[in-house]
Amino acid sequence: MKLAISIGVAAAVRFLLMNSRYSHGIQNRVEVSTPINAWKRVEEGAHLYANGVNPYDGDMYHKNPLILHASRWLLDNVPNAIPSLFILCDVLTGILLLLAARVFIREMYEKQHKEKDGYAKDTDELLLVEADLHTVPMSVGFAYLFNPYAILNCVGQTTTVWSNFLLAAFFFGLSRRQRLPSLLALALETQINMYPFVLLAPGALHLANQEMEKNGGGRFRSIASSCVVFLGLFVGINYFSSFLMGGDWSFLDATYGFIINCRSLQPNVGLFWYFFTEMFDHFRTLFLYSFQINATVLYLFPLTFKLHKEPIMLATMLIALAAIFRSYPCIGDVSFYLALIPLWKSISIFLKNNFIVGATLLVTSVLAPTVWHLWIYNNSANANFYFGVTLIFCTAQIFLITDLYFGYIKREFCLKNGIRVLVDGQEARITLQY
Repeated sequence: MKLAISIGVAAAVRFLLMNSRYSHGIQNRVEVSTPINAWKRVEEGAHLYANGVNPYDGDMYHKNPLILHASRWLLDNVPNAIPSLFILCDVLTGILLLLAARVFIREMYEKQHKEKDGYAKDTDELLLVEADLHTVPMSVGFAYLFNPYAILNCVGQTTTVWSNFLLAAFFFGLSRRQRLPSLLALALETQINMYPFVLLAPGALHLANQEMEKNGGGRFRSIASSCVVFLGLFVGINYFSSFLMGGDWSFLDATYGFIINCRSLQPNVGLFWYFFTEMFDHFRTLFLYSFQINATVLYLFPLTFKLHKEPIMLATMLIALAAIFRSYPCIGDVSFYLALIPLWKSISIFLKNNFIVGATLLVTSVLAPTVWHLWIYNNSANANFYFGVTLIFCTAQIFLITDLYFGYIKREFCLKNGIRVLVDGQEARITLQY
């Protein structure tokens, strides 16, 4: 009953805001809408296509042909139902995350029970308890349904709502050990945003780990199978998209090419726009691909090597890093990985920057529209002011991710060696060296 009421309240909040006088302003906020997720651009692309104009010829539309045809059908047949579909999709995202978290936390609890005999004696406060099997999934669901970033993202009617739904479906499929549905959701999400392809690594590892526990052996074969299935789905979707466009492949450059080359320097909550506004053209290619490598594969291999036994933590880290360093981020991307943080309740004792991170996110979220107004409308500030706010916003997220990762490492160490470790008769401390 409590869950049903909460879901109803979350949907009602979104509905009321979407039908309020604030909805138009929210849809136009650069923190919410970007060139690749704005619903206005989706509508424009569908209108151009309906009138016989290829939407990929210009610089307006940057979505896959599947979305082009789906959005055109919606606009032609049920235009009044589109806001409700956004709300339904966003609420379903929270529900799927809750259901997936139920399975993940139970798996962690059972793994802890099997390994408990090897833990140090004074580590009881680091262990999950049976009550967490209920409270943690609820916290994950509520952390998404009532996250202000997620609410604003839904009210803004951005396609990030669809992205978050597909990511939640990916996690839900993993929790049910269903390879095809989970990788299909990931392949579809990769059509919208290039960056989530890195989730193939934690997805394949999780499925392989589960199959090893169930059947024993065959880990490499399971990972290879996941890679083949994902690549097959990804290529198949792109071929089908080309078929929908009459054999025209120009959508690849308008979607992946637009994201990789960062052709629009419209301000957002990320780091690309200001940096490449100031960049000399002859350095642009070098730094562009350096930034893109940083947002994708730079952290993939070391994190995978370290977290291969905990692929859900690996997925959390990769989603968070991509949300910060992608070329066109928005607060909707941030809301998704923030909803996964309660899943790691067992390491909360080691998270030391909660207040600093929370306060910084709150202050920058208030300052961003304020500084934007001073810059654009009052002409009493400039781009440096707004970029300073977004830089601090990203820095706070980096502190959060670093704290989460280091907390995980600390917990693993303390489970084996105890919370109090003496070196030369004095209590030792684990510190992170930058």
